[in-house]
Amino acid sequence: MARKFLYVITALIVLTIAGAFAYRLFGTDILRLALVPGETFRAQAPAAPNAYDDKAMWLARPDLPGNPALWTPTSYTPATAPRAAVFYIHPTSYLVRTHWNAPLDDAEANARAALFLRGQASAFNGSAEIWAPRYRQATFGAFLTSEADANRALDLAYGDVRAAFAAFLRQVGPDRPIILAGHSQGALHLERLLRDEIAGKPVAARIVAAYVVGWPVSRTTDLPRLGLPECTAPAQSGCIASWLSFATPADPSQFTDIYDASTGFTGQPRKGTPMVCTNPLTGTADAAAPASANLGTLFPRDDLSAAGIAPGRVPAACAPTGFLMIGDPPDVGPYVLPGNNYHVYDYSLFWANVRVDAARRLASFEAKR
Repeated sequence: MARKFLYVITALIVLTIAGAFAYRLFGTDILRLALVPGETFRAQAPAAPNAYDDKAMWLARPDLPGNPALWTPTSYTPATAPRAAVFYIHPTSYLVRTHWNAPLDDAEANARAALFLRGQASAFNGSAEIWAPRYRQATFGAFLTSEADANRALDLAYGDVRAAFAAFLRQVGPDRPIILAGHSQGALHLERLLRDEIAGKPVAARIVAAYVVGWPVSRTTDLPRLGLPECTAPAQSGCIASWLSFATPADPSQFTDIYDASTGFTGQPRKGTPMVCTNPLTGTADAAAPASANLGTLFPRDDLSAAGIAPGRVPAACAPTGFLMIGDPPDVGPYVLPGNNYHVYDYSLFWANVRVDAARRLASFEAKR
């Protein structure tokens, strides 16, 4: 399901950038030709146990000069003494077919990843210090093919994330509250991390919240294996928040078709099962809120240098389908995908509310301790 879901994301992005005409003529063949690596997967050694003790293996950490996660729009500032620590996994930023996995020193991929930190992870810097690892992410083309090499690429990427998380735990200390966050491919790896490294383990008691954003989570066939319940109340801690944003009229059929044909972490079919939908404007499940409840949408430019926050622009409501509906299409940038899919803007649509949501859940977590 993971590869097929990101296949749709990739196809839609390519459609947006390259134009629908070529796709109608040549279909998936042109996508594969453009994006699937031509080389055979090259087996690489897993990350060494101490690899992420090196500051150079991180895009963001509190002692890193020029930390992109400390960016804020005008009138916002990072916390000076953050009480919690965020482990953030960035989405796909490696877009070429040269390799199945991004080299750790790929300048273009790292620059895009840093932009994601500014536009997404920065929402958490009012409450927590942010740790974001470099990892040998799977390239976009890995989601366009059923080749076994694609699964190997995903496994390699996840191995890096897993090693980085272990190093993160060692370095932030044994009692620090933890926020987990990811988007798209990063959220895929975060789901797997929750299942493998958190569910049923002592560290689960330290989780303030896990933001699995831009990735579908089945309430009945995924959630039971992730070790945390979904977030159903605004002051709830130790829970999972997830949403996928669409404007009206929405056409999410590409996703529902694939979701219905996939199998969840419990081994049962996802077909017909409800998806977790957390409304970031309310912090609750299955909720609706008017635009007036939106504390601020981030309107970025290419480098975010001129980005600003505008409140009261975008409403949100969890639909029966499990998708987060945001009303009429807001003009937040050029990367809206066909079907009125606002995947690229899942965080920035609700940047100020995510910031408040994290602070509120942290306060609740600390009160319980």
